[in-house]
Amino acid sequence: MVNCCGLVTVKNKPVPLKSIAVEVSVQGHVATVSSTLQYENQEESPLEAIFVFPLPGEAAVCRFSAKIGQTEVVAEVQEKQKQYDDLLSSGQQAFLLEESDESPDVFKLSVGSLPPGEKASISLDYVTELAVQADDGLRLCLPAVLNPRYQPQDSGSGGSALVSSVPTGSVPYSLSLSARVSSLHPICRIESNCPLDPLNYLNTEKTQATVSLAAGHQFDRDVELLVYYLNPCLHKKLLNTSVSVCLSLSLPGSLMGDPVVMLSLYPEFPNDVMSSMTSLGEFLFVVDRSGSMSCPMHNESVAQDRIGSARDTLLLLLKSLPMGCYFNIIGFGSRYESFFTKSVEYSQKTMDEALQKVKAMRADLGGTEILQPLKHIYSQPCLPDQPRQLFLFTDGEVGNTKEVLDLVKANAGSHRCFSFGIGEGASSALISGVAKQGGGHSQFITGQDRMQPKVMQSLRFALQPAVVNISVKWNVPKGVSVTSLSPPIRVLFQGQRALLYAQLTGKSSGDTEGSVTVKYSLAEQPVENQLSFSLKLTVHRLGARTLIRSLEMEERQGDGKKKGVQEKVVELSVQSGVSSVFTAFIAVHKVDGEAVQGPMLRRQVPTPSVCGYAKQQRRCKEMILCRYYVNIVTVLTICCPVPSDLDCPATASNPVKDPLLQLISLQKASGSWVLEAALAEVLGKTEEEVAKPKPAQVDQEVWATVLALVWLYGFKMEAQEEWQFLAMKAVSWIQAQKAASVSECVKAGNILLGCQVQKDTLGL
Repeated sequence: MVNCCGLVTVKNKPVPLKSIAVEVSVQGHVATVSSTLQYENQEESPLEAIFVFPLPGEAAVCRFSAKIGQTEVVAEVQEKQKQYDDLLSSGQQAFLLEESDESPDVFKLSVGSLPPGEKASISLDYVTELAVQADDGLRLCLPAVLNPRYQPQDSGSGGSALVSSVPTGSVPYSLSLSARVSSLHPICRIESNCPLDPLNYLNTEKTQATVSLAAGHQFDRDVELLVYYLNPCLHKKLLNTSVSVCLSLSLPGSLMGDPVVMLSLYPEFPNDVMSSMTSLGEFLFVVDRSGSMSCPMHNESVAQDRIGSARDTLLLLLKSLPMGCYFNIIGFGSRYESFFTKSVEYSQKTMDEALQKVKAMRADLGGTEILQPLKHIYSQPCLPDQPRQLFLFTDGEVGNTKEVLDLVKANAGSHRCFSFGIGEGASSALISGVAKQGGGHSQFITGQDRMQPKVMQSLRFALQPAVVNISVKWNVPKGVSVTSLSPPIRVLFQGQRALLYAQLTGKSSGDTEGSVTVKYSLAEQPVENQLSFSLKLTVHRLGARTLIRSLEMEERQGDGKKKGVQEKVVELSVQSGVSSVFTAFIAVHKVDGEAVQGPMLRRQVPTPSVCGYAKQQRRCKEMILCRYYVNIVTVLTICCPVPSDLDCPATASNPVKDPLLQLISLQKASGSWVLEAALAEVLGKTEEEVAKPKPAQVDQEVWATVLALVWLYGFKMEAQEEWQFLAMKAVSWIQAQKAASVSECVKAGNILLGCQVQKDTLGL
């Protein structure tokens, strides 16, 4: 069978995908997503359609079915084998859904042996947790984009593929999406990065509502839904358990036959503890400099490129670091290079040297290969009393995701990892997985999101006092035992949720209530919290997914037990109906006992261009997959030369400099500002106008620093999360100078800048 890999649109050939319908059901913190695809073979020969698509990295795929005419066939989870190919060879209509061997957020759907003129309807269901945002919103992301997954040259995976592309407005199918939200608390609002129809409440209590994507949406970017409940305390309880989902019970004693509880930990630490940020640490900023980082952050007419946003973010990070810490910056692509041969102590000299190199940083290091720089970092000895923390910035175009995650987990005892997915299509399995295995926090920067506030939130996590000695004790009725399905919780952050799944086995004497006790130490003080839950609450498939992922990682790590672990994964996957790397969903439709006649063609859906530049077929090299623009369950293939990836359109060559970034760039490592013309320009004054109202006997540097603080609090409060650490450093510096006329400086600064900022507001 010839692999044609795509339809050539200039010849006006049809594609089998006609429409997509997505239904989302949100219950509290959990979402069930159901997608239905309609196919039609309009060619003269039998057709096999191959679609590669992304799903959220934490999703549990739990149902796959195909409908031909009036007959629906529900797929079964089976161990991977040649059965699908054998079925096609015998002329049967077969459907296959399988997970990528390299990355758990990439799936391939094969619609096999579809006769000429025949229609097929494919349905896919998955369950996923909703991520909690900094503003207490719950985020559901429906991935639309699958970027190139760069394969290291020594990985053994070769080959290339021919692909085709079409302009963004020529995608030959329609999309509809609707969501239903249910909660114990009133629903305040639902937002999206895409146009929505008005929110429709279903009851007077506003605990149930529906919303739909506006008609005419082009699925050329990830669709985000943000759900806000009226009572923010819903998210801020230390412990709470989930609502019931995916009730598919089987024999007692099995995972699907016993209750499964999801425990959500969302701690709120005391203010006096959180105000004491640490000044120690070795901060390593690991920055993707592959060719694709030259692409714009979003598809609007004027957009900063990804590497430019990374440069601005590094400026902010370098200015925000505490005195006394150590740092280094490592850029990577097909190769990697460090700013310094080893981490250096943070000072004015080292900061200035690093900033000069940041200005010259370009997306010029080839393909995206994260594994080698991580191996180099992990091979370097850690500094005594300086905990090492990695900040990884990447557009997530990595093929060997599982190998990277295994390496991060193996070094989690000495390295904490924070990860940032830049732009549409960053691998959720990679970005979320690195943070999860490295005991850190992950962030995604998409659309017109600013990278800086999200990065500063993670820096705040990195500077928080460490939570240690975490223990979880389940208190259940007599006759009931608890088996944890999740790895032990190793870290907790203020404002970040941690999830734990457990299977409850046995029968109680009638008591249906249980409780869980969580203990940990914070700032050398013991903390204990307890919450009750009902034994009737179950989240089977999310629990199964969690255990499957842990066992898969255990199998990759070996320890002489590979065969037994793999068999356990297959057994659990088949029993729960949740896919794994060793299993696949297979459905077979027998057409009146007759084989489909004629040579079979293989087709892939053509794609809209990623950056508006792919207009013809090209050959991709050194990559697992071609560049894909994908809907929830559909590939939209686009190719770009990899690893150089330098075809992205130019962004604004001379963008207007952000006054906030200008002010930040002028701050010294100590936290002070100097009275100079550049500072006056940011303040909108001349150097003479700024110098004249300075109170007598006040040092010029103190005056300049107070002015900078007044300007920040007077004009940039909406961006406080970005500059809060700079302000803290500035206040500490002023207090160390023991200046006697600070109140006069604040008053004079308000008059000069036209503000009304109080001294207490500044922290002085």
